[in-house]
Amino acid sequence: VQLQASGGGLVQAGGSLRLSCTVSGSTLGITVLGWYRQAPGKERDLVASISRTGNIIYRNSVKGRFTLSGDTIKGTVALQMRNLRPEDTAVYYCNAEEDYSDYEGDVESRDYWGKGTLVTVSS
Repeated sequence: VQLQASGGGLVQAGGSLRLSCTVSGSTLGITVLGWYRQAPGKERDLVASISRTGNIIYRNSVKGRFTLSGDTIKGTVALQMRNLRPEDTAVYYCNAEEDYSDYEGDVESRDYWGKGTLVTVSS
């Protein structure tokens, strides 16, 4: 499984950007697709994600401004970002969670990450 992300760039505060991510390889075991972000000197945090059942969650600071769409079976996820703020500046990473069976038949989970894409919001 590999993730190919696109989008990002420089935008003024109040502007919009769209991030897209496509999964290559088998998507049968993927249970969650989403976007994380990491600002300089800070930890990587969840921005939004969609589960196989279509449940979408957002971090509080982006609710009402960001919209996630995607499909774990098709292996696509996109993040439409509106009314961007300087505090949204970060490297954004596409993420996929995959369930698989280990050699004992137990279900385990692992993460795949795309290359980060920089979003810079100027004030």
